[in-house]
Amino acid sequence: QVQLVESGGGLVQAGGSLRLSCAASGGTFSRYSMGWFRQVPGKEREFVGTISRSGINRRYADSVKGRFTISRDNAKNTVYLEMNSLKLEDTAVYYCAADYSVFDTMLITANAYASWGQGTQVTVSS
Repeated sequence: QVQLVESGGGLVQAGGSLRLSCAASGGTFSRYSMGWFRQVPGKEREFVGTISRSGINRRYADSVKGRFTISRDNAKNTVYLEMNSLKLEDTAVYYCAADYSVFDTMLITANAYASWGQGTQVTVSS
């Protein structure tokens, strides 16, 4: 299974921006569908966005659509989450996830993913 390491989290004011990165190793990155999820204490892990193997297909949660952009660089084995116009309710631990895909598919449920990173904290302050 591929190993994932997130980075780029931190403290930002509402309305600001952050870019999260997720570096993958141990697998052929271009064969993996990738996703971003987030979780706050006491709640289930929430889907944020997903990107297919090729990077052509993307899908977002309604709560982040228009503000967040997911992208990938298969040459660098990295997936990104660009977060703009951040809101207080975006505060969470953000996780990237990967799953081997034969087709150029998007995966929007957490249980579809076999590999997870350790998470990176994003805190949005007022």
